[in-house]
Amino acid sequence: MTATLDQQATVFAQSFQRLLENVATAIVGKEHSIRLALTCLISGGHLLLEDNPGTGKTALAKAIAASMEGEHKRIQFTPDLLPSDVTGMRVYNPRTQQFEFHQGPVFGTVVLADEINRASPKTQSALLEAMEEGRVSIDGETHALGTPFMVIATQNPIEQAGTYRLPEAQLDRFLMRTMLGYPDHNAAMRLLAEAGTRDRSAAVQPVITRRGIAQLNQLADSVHVDPAILSYILRIAEASRVHPAVRLGVSVRGCLAYVRCVRTWAMSKGRSFVRPDDVMELALPVLGHRMLLDAQAKYVGTTEADVIQQLLQQTPPPQHGGAG
Repeated sequence: MTATLDQQATVFAQSFQRLLENVATAIVGKEHSIRLALTCLISGGHLLLEDNPGTGKTALAKAIAASMEGEHKRIQFTPDLLPSDVTGMRVYNPRTQQFEFHQGPVFGTVVLADEINRASPKTQSALLEAMEEGRVSIDGETHALGTPFMVIATQNPIEQAGTYRLPEAQLDRFLMRTMLGYPDHNAAMRLLAEAGTRDRSAAVQPVITRRGIAQLNQLADSVHVDPAILSYILRIAEASRVHPAVRLGVSVRGCLAYVRCVRTWAMSKGRSFVRPDDVMELALPVLGHRMLLDAQAKYVGTTEADVIQQLLQQTPPPQHGGAG
């Protein structure tokens, strides 16, 4: 049984690497961020990108969708955007004399919610409900979203005027939060040399099917997580709840999300079991947005990354966690 699972882990890692290299043709020099995004996709979660304009967020969403023969949709969030502009609405057809449902842009494989914090809380909630439930309800009728379904939401960390901050309970709906950032010098030079290519994501070809993504998700669920690793994750979460700089610590839902992510992360490295290193590597993208810092801590410049580093330093990893 162990040998079979190890073989499955090898196949998983090979498929993951093909996906990674394929998306990397559109997003140059950002392998780690792409790996996080693909881990989020295969784990069945959604991604929050907090980044400056022009870093490739739209290209990332388009490249991921194209890599799995999926449909990419983009929603530009604005203050006047209505929930029906996201989910769709029933429209009267005079020919049939009946109301027909017209799907909104949320019915896609990879949906880019650009500048999600610019829309009203009511519109934000419509999208977040679809993310959580995997379906939308219009006039008492339920319409299921496709599988896989991933939302990549973006927030501009610079311009906050006229925005509606996402509440902590809604932030918790995102499996991960990360950023792309600007490319390094060599990657930027390559992009400038190929400036004639306007849309690099348009050339991305599929390397896996949507059904294949679902199969990878099932494989990741079989990854072994030693009780010592589970205890390690729980101790990190418990430490966050009593940290002097934290007003609201990591919830149980956050711990469950953590376990899902480290399983996928471990199998993407070709392993059928989770190591403490996997837990450490994913601590910031999985837990950072799930903590609410104290106002005084923010005033003195403390960040979520600082707190995560302190939590990992004061929470010793298990000495024997791993293959079991």
